[in-house]
Amino acid sequence: MSEPLAVVVLAAGAGTRMVSSRPKVLHEVAGRSMVAHVLRAARGLDPQSVVVVTGHGADQVEDELAGTGVVFARQDRQLGTGHAFLQAATALGSFDGDILVLYGDTPLVRQETLTAVVARHREAQAGMTIVTAQLENPTGYGRIIRGSNGEVLRIVEEKAATPAQRLVKETNSGVYVFDRRALDLAAQIQNNNSAQEYYLTDILERYLSEGLRAVAYEASDATELLGVNDRLQLAFAEGVLQARSRERLMRAGVTLRDPASTFIEDTVTVACDVTLDPGVHLSGATSIGRNCRIGPNCSLNNTTLEENVIVAGWTVMDGASVASGATVGPFARLRAGSILGQHAHVGNFVEVKDSILEANVKAGHLAYLGDVRLREETNIGAGTIIANYDGLNKYRSDIGPGAFIGSNSVIVSPVTIGAGGFVAAGSTITEDVPEGALAVARGKQKTIEGWAFRFWRRLLAGARPGAHPVIRAWLAARGSQK
Repeated sequence: MSEPLAVVVLAAGAGTRMVSSRPKVLHEVAGRSMVAHVLRAARGLDPQSVVVVTGHGADQVEDELAGTGVVFARQDRQLGTGHAFLQAATALGSFDGDILVLYGDTPLVRQETLTAVVARHREAQAGMTIVTAQLENPTGYGRIIRGSNGEVLRIVEEKAATPAQRLVKETNSGVYVFDRRALDLAAQIQNNNSAQEYYLTDILERYLSEGLRAVAYEASDATELLGVNDRLQLAFAEGVLQARSRERLMRAGVTLRDPASTFIEDTVTVACDVTLDPGVHLSGATSIGRNCRIGPNCSLNNTTLEENVIVAGWTVMDGASVASGATVGPFARLRAGSILGQHAHVGNFVEVKDSILEANVKAGHLAYLGDVRLREETNIGAGTIIANYDGLNKYRSDIGPGAFIGSNSVIVSPVTIGAGGFVAAGSTITEDVPEGALAVARGKQKTIEGWAFRFWRRLLAGARPGAHPVIRAWLAARGSQK
């Protein structure tokens, strides 16, 4: 927008109905705090300045929003919305433009709606624009009283409304656009009410007394304007944002096999031709490339998948990066720092932590790979463990390209296994293995003939009759041999 715009976000309330030590506006829905959703919508209008008014839990709120480019104004005593706006007015100083007022506990408000509100305000050349909504049950809300020409005359709180006024279904959302005169007019608001608070709604009277226009913008979707005051409303907001995310992705070419069971945070990006099976949970800064398939009941957080990745069911990934063509799972776990190269494979019950698996590495099942680099085309047998921790420090190992690690082996870090090296199954490797070498590190097998016959005869001599019938038959058939 070409004309200057400032945004004021009121976020000072205690939110006692949340029953929480955490400030209300910091409670999360769909992967972002409520106030972060509001700021995201507001920033789409390219405001010149954004002021967040903090009060209850101010330090926590300001720490959470540090580095986002907002200006903070403290409301040390919560004396009403008018008083909160005055703190923002001080922070805005000599700003000369329109001012959009929002609330930090309204995470459902859309950028498109805010853009339309500001446009309506400017087209009408109004001093004040009030965002309103039609509610079938307006109980508890202030009513909008209009004149014959449609302009707003009054905002009547329900407790002060007449029976006729209570029949009005158009309600005040508390979202406003003011011209810059609000910075002066707000100082005239009085607290001559039972709560002795300064209400921002009273500024309407100041505008009208100055001969300035006040108009209304009726939102097409009242849901956008709902504030969150308790955990029930928080859950409702979560449901709305989840529905928006699912609709957005499906319209962008993503297949959701069962949308109702799919959880997708607002922070996630998914490319077209991705298929998400039932129960998929995508959160954080997760990014899914084209043509990926995520199996049932998978959880991916802060994870990046390139194109054509297949993640089989019941896989958990957190802070991982997976290159194109790789396959993961089922029942695999990729922890923070796990990097899989092209066409790598991590199979069932394999856990990877802070490790690099280069192209075409295969770890099919039952392995722990921690703090290790597996060069291309390495094969990891079932039951392999990278023993990376001595109780005090973590150590790293490096396994060269084309190496073969036999099943049930333990690699005691730090060691290096050269290119093409072999580790025999069941070995415990504590020293480096040269390129092209075979390492065997296990006790020599010893076979004692006849031991089992003698063991079972002694055992069965004291056993109850009929115990171990298969062993008895076996001994009887071979008794003459031993």
